[in-house]
Amino acid sequence: MSRGKKAPSLQLDAAQTQGGVLAIKRFMAERFELELGAFEAEEVLDFFAREFAPHFYNKAISDVQAHLKDRFDSIESDLWALEKA
Repeated sequence: MSRGKKAPSLQLDAAQTQGGVLAIKRFMAERFELELGAFEAEEVLDFFAREFAPHFYNKAISDVQAHLKDRFDSIESDLWALEKA
């Protein structure tokens, strides 16, 4: 990583990084007829991890919160139905 670049906020393990690098190399070759080396593909992966992963992560958290809210509302409604008069 060159000077002045912040570290990616998403850290992948070695197998995930390798898979990502291979996927980027394959995509660039098939889509743009551009052959990237492993170093260049890993730089692209780091860029996406740094710039876009937080947005996907936050969207996933938001989706889970909405899902859990719906589930808790349903459970609360079920509990009210069980109350004795």
